[in-house]
Amino acid sequence: MARRTLDLSSLSDDQLLDMRICDLQLSIVGTPLEARIDQLNSELAERGLKFRPHFWLSDDWFSPDGIPGIAIPFYLAHPRLIRLERKQLLEVEGGTKSWCMKILRHEAGHAIDTAFQIRRKARYRELFGRSSDPYPEFYSPKPQSREYVLHLDMWYAQAHPLEDFAETFAVWLPPKSRWKARYRNWPALKKLCFIDELMSSLEGKPAVVQTKQRVDPVSQLRRTLRTHYQRKREYYGMNYPNVFDKDLRKLFSCDRSHRRNPTAAALLSRWRGEIRRVVANWTGAYSYMVDQVLQEMIERCRELELRLGTAPETCKRDAMILVALRTSNYLNSGHRRVMM
Repeated sequence: MARRTLDLSSLSDDQLLDMRICDLQLSIVGTPLEARIDQLNSELAERGLKFRPHFWLSDDWFSPDGIPGIAIPFYLAHPRLIRLERKQLLEVEGGTKSWCMKILRHEAGHAIDTAFQIRRKARYRELFGRSSDPYPEFYSPKPQSREYVLHLDMWYAQAHPLEDFAETFAVWLPPKSRWKARYRNWPALKKLCFIDELMSSLEGKPAVVQTKQRVDPVSQLRRTLRTHYQRKREYYGMNYPNVFDKDLRKLFSCDRSHRRNPTAAALLSRWRGEIRRVVANWTGAYSYMVDQVLQEMIERCRELELRLGTAPETCKRDAMILVALRTSNYLNSGHRRVMM
């Protein structure tokens, strides 16, 4: 007997949260992910590369060590799950086409590194560092550094030599990338030139590592969505949203008399750089961590439809205090958000 197709759109949040991930009947086929994967493969082809990573749905973005493939988070395979992801975690990593392509190019960098064992080359170690170095629990980026390319947020190339390579590959890959002009006079240009020369030498060549193995495919993920999100919130230090909502409602307004005022999300976005800098100085936290708190605030203000209800300067000052308190909660919890 044919398996009945599940209509995820008809399910409430609670019904979805009680489902196991393996029972969601998800596939990349027929979703916008197909076109984005096709675009990535076209970019590889335009660069003359024969290599193509394989793809599967899992619980997060990653390219496993030793496997030249890319795992894509399951929520991107269905609009109803995208909405649930945003509600549960306040953001959807890779939720727009541009963001998704950036991550796919980054993960393709990891995959091609594995496929051709590039990290074993002496020049790789000279430019990027040792791939065997342990991943740090967190890192302290240097925003003004020109030793690294800029691709994903939070200066992610600075996190680890493997991430530096993947980020540099991602900048190089798009055929219309103007990396030579963009990074002229940057020390990072040496890394881009290395990748340009290396990829030219790999044109038309088959991968050395060709396994199609998949790690943690959705068909094997037997935990419920409720457990999945509980674990992620605990890991990201986000298990107190109700208290946070109460603070945001004190800081901003949802009163109809303020409906013509600027939105809280727009104001926080405008003040983002200043708040990040000031709070980092106050708390001693890394800028990327403060920015994660701000991103969480912006997303939550947007969902709560909050607007300015007091004088802008007073609001900005109080927002800085709230971000500082929230950042301190992250620091004191012992959790550190791993970006990728």
